[in-house]
Amino acid sequence: MITGGNSGLGKATAALLIEKGADVLITGRNSKKTEKVAQTLNCKHLVFDISEINKIEVAAKQCLEVLNGVDVLVNSAEIGEFGLLEELDYSEFESVFNTNVFGLTMFTQAILPNLKTSKGDIVNIASTASLKGFAYGSIYAASKFALRGLTQCWQVELSKHNVRVIQINPSEVPTAFNQADRNEKELVDGKLTPQEIAHIIVSSLEMDARGFIPEVTVWAINLNMNTF
Repeated sequence: MITGGNSGLGKATAALLIEKGADVLITGRNSKKTEKVAQTLNCKHLVFDISEINKIEVAAKQCLEVLNGVDVLVNSAEIGEFGLLEELDYSEFESVFNTNVFGLTMFTQAILPNLKTSKGDIVNIASTASLKGFAYGSIYAASKFALRGLTQCWQVELSKHNVRVIQINPSEVPTAFNQADRNEKELVDGKLTPQEIAHIIVSSLEMDARGFIPEVTVWAINLNMNTF
């Protein structure tokens, strides 16, 4: 089950999991785009907005019914708002946290009983912004720092249930993220690709169940880490 699976890292991860034989369900807010991607990938889909907290329980139940249970939850849905401290607005914080933190948490909570039964895996797609702040990044970085804290708490809580929680921190990947038209950005030299991150996610899931990778950070090779 991949939230935000109709583009970017979620879409690339869905494609690779399907290639390896997994039965995949993707979610997305845009019905037309989500349906089109699901048809292209030949996977299941459900349209809903994870930021609509009061609808999450129903959406999670529908996802489980469509997929007939779940072994892996990939939390890939995210949004971002960027600005200097003096420009920040509460509504922007609320919007980003409703998706990146609150919605993600409540959706995971709704799926958790099934994951405990299947001894499944949770993958949280964060960012290098969960490790280091940057100019204009107050809202987005704060949401990803929060996600890192959540991930570490869940790792401790869920290990006794044999549920692995993995966090992936990519530096910039050209995707539809923060694009007003939601069109995918062109791949460019010097930045990561969705396929590279998908490979890392799937490799983490393929590890023998006796161990797990708590966190993976991936920097583009020529990115100046001191200025990010």
